[in-house]
Amino acid sequence: MDMTHSVRPVRAVLFDKDGTLIDFQKTWGPWAAQSIRDLAVKTGAAASQIAETLRFDLAHEAFHRDSPVIAGTPDDLAGLLACYLPELSPREILTLITPDAGSVTLAPVAGLVEMHAALGAAGIAQGVVTNDFEGETRGQIRDLGLDGVFGVVIGYDSGHGGKPAPEGCLAAARALGSDPRDTVMVGDSLHDLNAGRAAGMRTVAVLTGVAVEADLSPYADVVLASIADLPAWIARQGTA
Repeated sequence: MDMTHSVRPVRAVLFDKDGTLIDFQKTWGPWAAQSIRDLAVKTGAAASQIAETLRFDLAHEAFHRDSPVIAGTPDDLAGLLACYLPELSPREILTLITPDAGSVTLAPVAGLVEMHAALGAAGIAQGVVTNDFEGETRGQIRDLGLDGVFGVVIGYDSGHGGKPAPEGCLAAARALGSDPRDTVMVGDSLHDLNAGRAAGMRTVAVLTGVAVEADLSPYADVVLASIADLPAWIARQGTA
């Protein structure tokens, strides 16, 4: 349900990455399944045990809705796996679990390029605020053919912390020259929505992640099927 009461124009939009710009399950499900099986061979632990730790369904190669991986940072994932790799430091675990170039096939959300073009034509600045590494995110943006679209890219390692803390969103709005009240945070998880709300922004939830509408609607001004529906919603708010 659309809960927006403000008629202030939208001057900037911040996007989460996984589950928002790219389909979370289609992108990360196959990679996670293979990584879990590889880790089981390396550690001698049962793949099913590792999968349960990550709340991952090996048979369907999909994350459960309550998986801590969905909105977590790479540090969070390293912490979850530390019990299987006690001989490794957190940094070594991060190195081990960071995807190699070409090991992940990105599944962009339908209408991605057209949506960004529509916002650009309306003069709306765009940025990314993700709990992934900034460097990895920039590489994936290039792979998606979106070079030049985003005026700012902020990862959890960019010096502002991770979501649900609002600092990354606030830093992105500053970089884009937008008042938080004129900025929208778009995401597929409660971390995204809570970060945007804490920053004083309007929040848009999308259903291209793992959460369902009932999970997200209490924390969002509107729930959309995907970012393809975003330009029409913004048009109803007024534009810069």
